[in-house]
Amino acid sequence: MKIYVIRDSAEARQFLVQSLWWQRVMSPNAASVRTLLAWSKEVASEGQPLPPPGFIADLGHVALGEDWDHKPNRDSGTMVPHLPINLVRTYEDHVLGKIYADWTFGRASDALRHYAKGREQARGLAYLLGAFRERAKYDGVEMSLGVINALMEVPPEELLSEGYESMRSEGAHPYLPMLYESLIQAARRTAEVLGPEDLFDLERKAALEELGQRLAHRQVLRASSLLEATLPKHKIKPLARRMEVPTRIQDEDLYPVGGFTSISNRGSIESLLHSQLAYMEPHRGDEPDLFDTLFLMDELLYYSRDDNQFLRRRRTLLIALSADLAETRFKDTELPYQRVVMLFALLYALVRKLTQWLTTDALEFHFLFLGEGDKEPLAPERQLLEKLFHDEIAHGVVILERLPLKQLPRLVEDWSRRSMVHLLVCGVEPPRLTARDVAITRLAVDAARPSLANADDELETVEGEDASDSWATCLQQILGRWI
Repeated sequence: MKIYVIRDSAEARQFLVQSLWWQRVMSPNAASVRTLLAWSKEVASEGQPLPPPGFIADLGHVALGEDWDHKPNRDSGTMVPHLPINLVRTYEDHVLGKIYADWTFGRASDALRHYAKGREQARGLAYLLGAFRERAKYDGVEMSLGVINALMEVPPEELLSEGYESMRSEGAHPYLPMLYESLIQAARRTAEVLGPEDLFDLERKAALEELGQRLAHRQVLRASSLLEATLPKHKIKPLARRMEVPTRIQDEDLYPVGGFTSISNRGSIESLLHSQLAYMEPHRGDEPDLFDTLFLMDELLYYSRDDNQFLRRRRTLLIALSADLAETRFKDTELPYQRVVMLFALLYALVRKLTQWLTTDALEFHFLFLGEGDKEPLAPERQLLEKLFHDEIAHGVVILERLPLKQLPRLVEDWSRRSMVHLLVCGVEPPRLTARDVAITRLAVDAARPSLANADDELETVEGEDASDSWATCLQQILGRWI
């Protein structure tokens, strides 16, 4: 991945105006020039190396709904002097073809179309380009942002004419063919345009935030993907000595199962056999027909439903976060991310896998921030959870609460009377808790490798080939306790 630096403003201007004639999704036209320059300016202002503006135009037009198969004069670019047509066709096949076929780009496009037109869409597109470049590693150029600002003051028709004349008289700028070759090679070796963390940011409009604000949850999503990759696809085997407790059955835990199993002469009009409608006789006036007679004699036939019931187990899964976790904002050399990022990646994977594997259970996750007073040392972490579980919070599956430590034992015992309760206490030095009919697990994050124990046992470091493998093993052990 190379970065070419253009220091001369005249050369940078030549590069930009020539790039207007390299776009393929739409023919170059004066109406789209300012939009293209605005997109390019947003990319450059975020500190990213600039790909060919023609590629930015193609990506933007596709993402925002322009269909190049139905655009007139699609081949007008072949008439541009000194345009390397073989290179351009290869670019269409490998780069644009990949963009149209990639499912991640399709989801990103749907997300971008919900952004407000103008600056918001430009920032979203700049984020998409940056994420694609981070995965594909294609080359780019750096130049003064003032060159783009100056071009935005020039009439679009004049810029198009200047770019065409420059191509005709001087040939293509030497960086343009090299950049397009780099794009082609990058598209060939890249599996998908975007990753799950990129789609997360775009769909929740976190892409509009500053880099520092979105870096934490991007790292959590990446670390969570690494941890989930170590898990089996099927539900893991539960631990032999796990704790289960009887719970009170509530009405909402019972559901009818099965479909129609027999035929009866009693039922509702919705379950009436359609064949019984043949007994209706038209034009009988006030006299009852055969259908009326059979109805009064209870001889019409109805489908009968299975009366068996399915019992849905209620689970309340509590994750208590001690205030001393603020000390885990520390990067160990053995870990790819900070300790707190690895912890929240584990918790995010834990919620995802339990939701996926325990589909027949009524699940409720409570994240309890332990502490007293107005100060909240884990406020950034709470905001992070709100982003990670935005949909789950909206549906009431995940609940975030603040709670004094001394109230926690009584609260979990109250929950245990109507639900199966598991409690995970996380901290640098997780406190010991005692509660009846509650399975309690303590997780200590006091080193690069986590330590795990039951409520009354001594903490033991989770073994693994390296620190990352230790976190993956820790996740499996917690899942084995909770499955």
